[in-house]
Amino acid sequence: MKLWCKTLIACSLAVGVLSGCASNDEEIVVNELPDIQQTIDPQVVWSDSVGDGVGDYFSRLHPEVRYGKVFVASRDGTVTAFDQQTGAEVWSVDFDDLFGDSDLKETQGARIAGGVYAAQNKVFVGDESGLFVALNAADGALVWKTKASGEVLSTPVAAEDMIVVNSGKGVLDAFDIDTGEKKWSYESTMPSLTLRGTGSPAYAEGGVFVGTADGKVAVVIKSNGQVAWEAPIYTPKGGNEFARMADVDMTPLLLGENIYAVSYNGNLASIEMRTGRVVWSRKYSSYHELAQAGLQLYLVDDHSRVYAVDRRNGQEVWSNTQLLNRELTAPAAYRGYLVAGDLEGYLHFFDRETGNLVGRISVDGSGLYSQPIVVDDKIYVQGRSGKIAVITLP
Repeated sequence: MKLWCKTLIACSLAVGVLSGCASNDEEIVVNELPDIQQTIDPQVVWSDSVGDGVGDYFSRLHPEVRYGKVFVASRDGTVTAFDQQTGAEVWSVDFDDLFGDSDLKETQGARIAGGVYAAQNKVFVGDESGLFVALNAADGALVWKTKASGEVLSTPVAAEDMIVVNSGKGVLDAFDIDTGEKKWSYESTMPSLTLRGTGSPAYAEGGVFVGTADGKVAVVIKSNGQVAWEAPIYTPKGGNEFARMADVDMTPLLLGENIYAVSYNGNLASIEMRTGRVVWSRKYSSYHELAQAGLQLYLVDDHSRVYAVDRRNGQEVWSNTQLLNRELTAPAAYRGYLVAGDLEGYLHFFDRETGNLVGRISVDGSGLYSQPIVVDDKIYVQGRSGKIAVITLP
């Protein structure tokens, strides 16, 4: 089943999962690929595949590039490291072999959904049962395992001697990065209806910044797990639970003295990092990560409209609606371009100055679903089939 809009949690519908953000009476028009004047020639450097991918399930799994390797995971429990330059497999492990029935009984097998993240020579991955593990980045050996407070659906972040992960229950857990010992938990308010997924935390200057399901950004003090401040970027409104959904389901973007975040059904906002004061806010609705280059922010909204916004004042610079409802991924800045994948597996290139589409490349016919990763002048993408591809411009 293709997901026209992000999957929602609904306790009694479709085994707890409700897809679609429109009523049954609304027809959702998915734009065909537009004719464009292709002025660039994207090329695949190398490609491979991992497990059976993620299928049609919601996932935020993406490649992680560090230590000269590309770390990739599939929903069915395979975690693989490839050589960054050649694409040769360095090591591969299987969650079912590593943990067996005892650790995976809640999900009847591996259901990896969180990560992948690398720090301090470890690779961190989590699954829908709450299993959260650290693997040795050199050989894939298990370093430690623990249980998060809920489903691990997002990417963790290293906070010096801790690794912090946000769970599907709205609980932010901090663990010792070397041992897996839990240090503290912070629980945010969970509305009765939320988006499927959670925002990933960010860390800076002794604070862990995280978006919440009730439309806020909070900063939690790393040393003790106490909240320093919470800033609402959107106050939920409306006559029903759908209208009041306001998840901040992305990683707060930390730039200088400000934080930038966007909520579903709500606003894009600039927040003063030190005090939590909202500097400006503008009406946009998105559950995607933001991208940034120079003075501009870039976002893809919940109908795959693409925008550039001046981060100093929130003024819109340009917009592009050519790929409406094509389930665009979060964008990423690459050279003078903005890149985003779509439901048919195309990676699109937008001119960052004008917003014009200037090129595309077909990567994986099963679709691209997560934000492209840009490292060392190359773009790393992961498809629903499990394909990983490295792309560059000559």
